[in-house]
Amino acid sequence: MTGMNTLLDTLDYFGFIFLELAALFLSISTAISLILQYIPREKFGRYLSGRSGYLMAALLGSITPFCACSTIPLTLGLLNAGVAVGPVLTFVLVSPLLNPVIVGMVWTLMGWKACLIYFSACFFSAMAGGWLMNAFHAERYVRKFPDPGANCCSGEETSGPVTPVTFRNKLKKAFSDAYGDLQRVLLYLIVGTAIGATIYGYIPQEWIASLAGPENRFAIPLAALAGVPLYIRAESAIPIGLALLRKGMSLGAVIALLIGGAGMAIPEMSMLLSIFKARIVAAVVAMIFFTAVIGGYLFDFLLN
Repeated sequence: MTGMNTLLDTLDYFGFIFLELAALFLSISTAISLILQYIPREKFGRYLSGRSGYLMAALLGSITPFCACSTIPLTLGLLNAGVAVGPVLTFVLVSPLLNPVIVGMVWTLMGWKACLIYFSACFFSAMAGGWLMNAFHAERYVRKFPDPGANCCSGEETSGPVTPVTFRNKLKKAFSDAYGDLQRVLLYLIVGTAIGATIYGYIPQEWIASLAGPENRFAIPLAALAGVPLYIRAESAIPIGLALLRKGMSLGAVIALLIGGAGMAIPEMSMLLSIFKARIVAAVVAMIFFTAVIGGYLFDFLLN
């Protein structure tokens, strides 16, 4: 009977979290897609070339829910447009870390204070990282390449119909784009929620707490180290993090895992190597790791 109750609790957790996250993803992605239809893509480079380039790059990265292969062509385009390498790297750092889906889910599921700390840690770390890379003349390690050409994400941004004129049509297109994005990440969402539900239902709370609970001072850097090579999609990381949190993992360690996992995709890392030399890519990974550690300790310090 205990086994049946555990199974029912696990299935209940899976269904509730899956529906909540799917609804959040669809609504947030629709809103962002609608906003982006009012910002011409050709203006991005001009915005990032001014005195407030780092701030604009961080803001741009935080409102664009690009997948890894969408970030790379835009990065290449910004470099070709003459944008300094510092703001470009700020965009590269902040774009996956402040994916609007992640921010919205953190706010909804962990509260506005947690969201504010998460956003601030990632936002300002990305700006500082880009500034440091520019100070060390990272442009020396940018590879020479021809015109970037077509987009790697099915070519949706290099061809196709003109953006609709009326608000209603823009909204329909935004919802259609968001629904398409949801379909592409649906497997990640299902797998991540299933893993989270399994952790919630079957892994002993005492075991999680002993490894990554508040009493373990090394839990946060260990979680950050686990996250950087792991690459957990945001759609997978949130349910896994919630399950680990409920099992006794410290909030700081969960955030470190989330930042480390969402910050650097293996495909993005390999594509970055086609633009930047290995030193830059290694520096990006190191900055993500330190952001994860600093963010984790901030969470434990400010919210406990």
